[in-house]
Amino acid sequence: MSGAAGTIRRVVAGAAIMVAITILGYRVLPINATAQGFLYLIAILFLATGWGLTEGVVAAIIAVLGLNYFFLPPIGTFTIQDPQNWVALAAFLITAITASRLSAQAKRRALEILARQQEVERLYALSRAILLIEPSQSVAKQVAGSIAQTFAATAVVLYARADHTYHRAGPEEFPGLDEQLQQAATEGTQFHKDQIWITAIRLGGDPIGSIGISGVDLSDSALQSLANLAAIGLERARAQEAATRAEVARQSDELKSTLLDAIAHEFQTPLTTIKAATSAMLAKRPAAPEQQDDLLHLVDDETQRLSSLVADAIRMARIEAGTIRLEREQLPAAALLENVLREKRPALEERRVTVDMAPDLPNVSADPELMGMALRQLIDNAVKYSDANSAVEISARRTDGEVVLTICDHGQGIPEAELPHVFEKFYRGRQSRGQIAGAGLGLAIARAVVHAHGGKIWAESQPGEGTAFRIALPVPEEKSR
Repeated sequence: MSGAAGTIRRVVAGAAIMVAITILGYRVLPINATAQGFLYLIAILFLATGWGLTEGVVAAIIAVLGLNYFFLPPIGTFTIQDPQNWVALAAFLITAITASRLSAQAKRRALEILARQQEVERLYALSRAILLIEPSQSVAKQVAGSIAQTFAATAVVLYARADHTYHRAGPEEFPGLDEQLQQAATEGTQFHKDQIWITAIRLGGDPIGSIGISGVDLSDSALQSLANLAAIGLERARAQEAATRAEVARQSDELKSTLLDAIAHEFQTPLTTIKAATSAMLAKRPAAPEQQDDLLHLVDDETQRLSSLVADAIRMARIEAGTIRLEREQLPAAALLENVLREKRPALEERRVTVDMAPDLPNVSADPELMGMALRQLIDNAVKYSDANSAVEISARRTDGEVVLTICDHGQGIPEAELPHVFEKFYRGRQSRGQIAGAGLGLAIARAVVHAHGGKIWAESQPGEGTAFRIALPVPEEKSR
């Protein structure tokens, strides 16, 4: 109705313009029939170009009537006295209508070219938006949202055939055409009604879903290009998911391989030592009693070393698998350190250990067993990588919202280039490789535990002066009473 009413208004306005031109040529500027005909023709061309063919044809008919009545003798009647004027009027009418049609066609083609250009620009913008989609969120939902935003659609729905889900976007609800959406997704059909479009999303020739869009006018080529871009977005998401799964599987296999290599290498030395000691004890001529005691102590030490290696490997495997859960408790930070030092007392008897704890240390929320394990790793690290005559310094301080625990040694230190890698699995510094026992898992375990607590861990070192490992644990907010 609104389109017909608009056409009627334009026809009336065009007729009024032709009447005004008639009055201008007849009363205001008395001119001859030829000049008046040119004025009419110019006005008809403008009306046809600006409004359309219908408006131009009506204006041409009114122009013929005005030319006949006011400018061709006998004036004031519709009678034509000279037969040549019939030819002139017919030629004028044909020229006016033909010119109107050509002008309307030119306008329509210009509008179509503009519409195609806008479609191309929107498709280009959509392709960029799809390339920037974040894989961590629902890709189908983001694709639907990008289409609705780019094409200013009132509603968009994307139907995924694989899991039978609908992903909607736009300010309005898409009309209930689920049957057509499913049919397009299974049979590859297309549906169009008014400003509602539904088409299949194909990948490799087979439909994988469908997309519906309403509130816009689209050409068939633009609709297919839109569906192809949606397919590219969905396929890109699937490819990224597959690549992620492949990378996780590769890293898992790599972890297992590296873990086995590291354990096999580290097991070799203690097993060789144990074998040599037991062979000596089982020899036909056994060693003296005091030598047997030394051999037993040697076997015990190497067995303990093997046990530590196995424990580290198991912990690392559990951390990688995400099976470790925190059993948090509210406990004083000082008590956490004291418990670890009590457990490590036999290993620290021959070392100078200084402990400096601030008196105002608050409680922390931590798993005592796991956080104790992380602290033991750092203390063991300080003992292994420093001279037996040097001190191990342990301190605890409170900073803004955190408790910082520090284990410092006075060993050779860590080169600046190696500091970013010390917490990586199986990483061993160049100076310690082949000289100090270990599989390179201790610091990685400590970092995983600290991060699980929401804390931070880092190392500060100066070559030749030693290394300080620091753990910052957040202080729980005190509940208001």
